[in-house]
Amino acid sequence: MEQILSRQEASEAVQNHGWRFLLGTLRTSVRVGSLAQAMGVAADAVAVCGTDADRHLMVDVRPDRVVFTLQSSDRAAITTRDVELARQISATADRSGLLAEPEIGTGAPRSVQLVEIAIDALDIAGIRPFWKAVLGYTDEVGAEGPEDPLIDPVGQGPAIWFQQMDRARPERNRIHFDVCVPHDEAPRRIETALAAGGRLVSATRAPAFWVLADLEGNEACVTTWQGRDG
Repeated sequence: MEQILSRQEASEAVQNHGWRFLLGTLRTSVRVGSLAQAMGVAADAVAVCGTDADRHLMVDVRPDRVVFTLQSSDRAAITTRDVELARQISATADRSGLLAEPEIGTGAPRSVQLVEIAIDALDIAGIRPFWKAVLGYTDEVGAEGPEDPLIDPVGQGPAIWFQQMDRARPERNRIHFDVCVPHDEAPRRIETALAAGGRLVSATRAPAFWVLADLEGNEACVTTWQGRDG
């Protein structure tokens, strides 16, 4: 029987197998030398997942890497089955002489990550239908309310979520990016952003998120799964 796991349970269950928990998903990357090799790695993963592949696995195949994402799509959550599949995919890559890893501190262009767009609004229910229509987005499983987030039905674009405003704020930006990174990548990502001219606006909600801004005050949040339970 599949059981839904908490953020911490999911993170700890796959940490040593090269995966990271990001926004209700498990994610890893396997570096390859060609598109042909990438297709083979992807095919091996699909095979090891068997009949569960269609319900749990998404694969992004590139000439230099394959990025795997696991989630129980009918629950929009991580279950014990996702953890089992993550371990099996890592083992399959290892048998091929490859490594499933989150690409933290490896010299890779960046670690595994997910990006969300946050929109501040006074009337979330009023603006949500526009963003749903203009982006061609849909509701997430179990989150169909008038103020719930929106997702790309084919899993390519960033999710959209809405942040309630208590008053108009014309002096600051009202759309910002949330960059969800592995919890052990966050300090390095923040350090490099600050070194690149950014500033720390707030760390009061860390390690759930840090608010950063560029030289002109445009904000972005670096987020992790930590600090969100209880």
